Amino acid sequence: MAGPRSFWLQEALRAEHAVESTELLEDTKADVCIVGGGYTGLWTALRIKELEPGADVAIVEQDICGGGPSGRNGGFALTWWSKIQTLVKRVGEEEAIRLARASEEAVMEIGAFCEREGVDAHFHQGGWLWTATSPAQVGAWQSSVDTAAAHDAHPYDLLSAEEVQERTGSPIHLGAAFEQTAAIVQPALLARGLRRVAVEKGVRIYERTPMLELDREDGTVRTQSGRVHADAVVLALNAWATKIPELARAVVAVSSDMVATAPMPEKLAESGWTGGEAISDCRMLVHYYRPTKDGRVAFGRGGGRLAFGGRVNSNFDYNGRQTRELEHELVALVPAAKDVPVTHAWGGPIDRTTDGLPIVGALPARALVVYGTGFSGNGVAPSLTIAKMLASSALRREDEWAGSPFNCGISGKFPPEPIRFVGGLVVRQAVRHKESREDRGKGVDPVTKTVAGLAPQGFFRARR
Repeated sequence: MAGPRSFWLQEALRAEHAVESTELLEDTKADVCIVGGGYTGLWTALRIKELEPGADVAIVEQDICGGGPSGRNGGFALTWWSKIQTLVKRVGEEEAIRLARASEEAVMEIGAFCEREGVDAHFHQGGWLWTATSPAQVGAWQSSVDTAAAHDAHPYDLLSAEEVQERTGSPIHLGAAFEQTAAIVQPALLARGLRRVAVEKGVRIYERTPMLELDREDGTVRTQSGRVHADAVVLALNAWATKIPELARAVVAVSSDMVATAPMPEKLAESGWTGGEAISDCRMLVHYYRPTKDGRVAFGRGGGRLAFGGRVNSNFDYNGRQTRELEHELVALVPAAKDVPVTHAWGGPIDRTTDGLPIVGALPARALVVYGTGFSGNGVAPSLTIAKMLASSALRREDEWAGSPFNCGISGKFPPEPIRFVGGLVVRQAVRHKESREDRGKGVDPVTKTVAGLAPQGFFRARR
């Protein structure tokens, strides 16, 4: 069956009045053409207009803005401190710390943007609880805490089992690292708000206009009914980046599935989960959940399904089996949700890299074609940071963003097909078996542990 729109996007579209949606029906020119109308594309457009207000920017989007991952994720605006060691490996200590601090600033910038532009995206800075739900997960955050502390940064407060249980109303938690900077948003309201502001600033947006061909010789994006010729092209494709030959092995598409309960504010209040924190555990097939403004619980899990050969199709849409599993896991992690009906369920692809951080760079081409993809489940706030790199690159500026060591292209590759797909299935099954044993408190089977170790670091971890 075709996947339903997310709860978030349904709510956001109901709140809109007489929004004009335009398709590209002719040939046109632009200074910059952005392919993709999600967070990355929209933030890049706004950044370009900030740097050069007179720049002519056009966006082509295959669906509607927010119709992809930007309108169906968990709405976690997180920093990169949890990936600080990977950042150090990627770009060195000095730039890693700069980017981690920039990721903190990005969270604050989202809140400031919403306030300044009148975007009611339900921004709430309640922090993030990075929790352990089995003995094997306890202390998984310590290396990130220690690396940050070595650079005089202290983003986390460590909580005991008793403290996190009182805060969440769930006895399953055995400890946590709490990051106060993090926030939650209604992701589709943010995406649609970005769209509105971009249009107000003169950005041309063509929805329901998929790119059919990219001419790298002269920078032309061809669609079904028209073409955009541009001085620079920005590819903000998310999971669909797997269709670009150079990126096909750098990014893998995996599913992320979510459910939302009926409003249950009284039950949340009784449980003690009243701070509006985003919560995720330390599993590889990570669970992530948060309250909504009207007292629902939105609950998800990453790494459910894989794509063979980079094909992003209906395999990632709503899945009944995944929904039934999520309903069971929801009650196990959020006891207050017992007997509360699930009213919405949805799913879709996200983009995953080998090390869990995005990749940013330029394609080999006569024209200037730059890309940013691979957010690996943490894109709400980092997409703003990546947009600064893309905007500066597209405008051929020489600054700290275009010149960042992070803006250097592919960082690693997955195995070729069919090894990638078959291996991914084996690893996923092994990880699920391993974590099921851990959940039951029976330890880890040595053979399973060996197999699970084949996965690239955090392969299935997708915090949204």
